[in-house]
Amino acid sequence: MTNTSEDAYRHIVAESVAFLYPAALRAAVRLEVAEQLADGPRAVAELAELTGASGPYLRRLLRYLASRGTFREDEDGRFHLTPQADLLRADAPRSLRAGVLLVTQDGWWQSAADLTEAVRSGEPAFDRRFGQPFFAYLAEHPEHGPLFDAGMAAYSAGDTGDGVDGGINDYDFPDDGIVVDVGGGRGGLLLAALRARPGLRGILFDQDHVVAGTVLTDLGADDRWETVAGDFFESVPAGDVYAVKNVLHDWNDDQCVRILENCRRAMHPGGRVLVVDAVIPPGNDPHFGKALDILMMVLLPGQGRTRPEFEHLFERAGLRVTRVIPTRGTQTMIEAVPV
Repeated sequence: MTNTSEDAYRHIVAESVAFLYPAALRAAVRLEVAEQLADGPRAVAELAELTGASGPYLRRLLRYLASRGTFREDEDGRFHLTPQADLLRADAPRSLRAGVLLVTQDGWWQSAADLTEAVRSGEPAFDRRFGQPFFAYLAEHPEHGPLFDAGMAAYSAGDTGDGVDGGINDYDFPDDGIVVDVGGGRGGLLLAALRARPGLRGILFDQDHVVAGTVLTDLGADDRWETVAGDFFESVPAGDVYAVKNVLHDWNDDQCVRILENCRRAMHPGGRVLVVDAVIPPGNDPHFGKALDILMMVLLPGQGRTRPEFEHLFERAGLRVTRVIPTRGTQTMIEAVPV
């Protein structure tokens, strides 16, 4: 066996059990191990007592996570937080605790197991497994809503903190204009924009139960923003800039065109649309958008898209791409104006 064949063999062996890492992350989050290490390292016996876990099993879990850079074991057998492990704490800056719990819940795991049938049928695996579309299921099972909203906000906050925020600070929002955050969740992007431009006003537009948890209250006594509940397939509020972040990849082409058309119809003269999403580059290199694309096959009718595919959506909606602005994170900003 040549070195190339040996490397290929080892790669497939390692990747075929890679699903164990998110499973281990979920276990550590549910046991709140990271919280117990916030004040310093602890021995496994002490951690086991604090978390109600089996000492030998907990050590095996943490040893595996430490091999991936999440926690660290010292020479005395005590475990420490690492920057990765710190993100698992509920009160950590840019905590990913809710995000990990969201993407490792049973419905997502079970749907991923049906990926083969999704590829065969051309339909999301979730629909086959649960007998209805993902968002219809959430509507009928509101008990899952808080985790979904919190998990999506956690991932969105990470994008804003590392990547999009750098672009937002440089983006030329009109100081006296109105930004409409379409499908904006709790409003993390709009919060960054309003902080960067004191003269800007904003509207957070999403479903009623989502905007109720807005983070815009962090601005304090500030009358520059409001929340509006509605359906972006029907209409959107009037404004100057339409921020559409992490929305279009959830929907098929026709649905995306409808959202963009509604933005175009509602915008003030001189308005523009700013889509913030993962744009899949050409070539074979790893990219977050490619993983996101597989996740869409598992859960939703949408897809990850290349730049030409995004441009085609804008063209169908009567919009023309004017700028494509990379960020430091996984997202790209695409600006478009009416034709």
